[in-house]
Amino acid sequence: MLREGDLHEYKRLRDAMLSAHDEAFTSDAASERGRSAESYRNRLSQANGVGCMFTVTAWRGEQLVGAVSCEREGRAKIRHIAHVVGMMVADEQQGRGLGRALLYCALRLLGAEPEIRMATLSVSSGNEGAIRLYESLGFRRYGQLPGALKLADGRLIGKDLMALELPPPP
Repeated sequence: MLREGDLHEYKRLRDAMLSAHDEAFTSDAASERGRSAESYRNRLSQANGVGCMFTVTAWRGEQLVGAVSCEREGRAKIRHIAHVVGMMVADEQQGRGLGRALLYCALRLLGAEPEIRMATLSVSSGNEGAIRLYESLGFRRYGQLPGALKLADGRLIGKDLMALELPPPP
């Protein structure tokens, strides 16, 4: 789990991923570069269950090489839905199963929460590697938001919307 002392490493990884993969993230590198590491405290586990529930991390020695966060809203009618956000795996670690392990761990944690029955995420249309990973873990596409992202060069990229129904905890 992401801890207070990990925030500088989290920002380092996030800044690198946003710079290298502009089309894969809703946030833009220029805006996020100006944020302090402490501004990511909202990615730490929250005891009240509203906002960020947790961020699962992967390390190689002292270096953070992967992370994924899960969030939820406080509104009563949708408290059974969690959102998977900020999935990141350092370029040099991709293709080794790290993303699968991070997401699997996050889904197990969500599945253990009695109120959570569904996980959702959005992924840039055309990001076939990520889409295959999400589908292999049971996510199914339920829609698309065409032109969801407008990049600095004017390109528009859609977002595929995916969901996974979680079984009730034993």
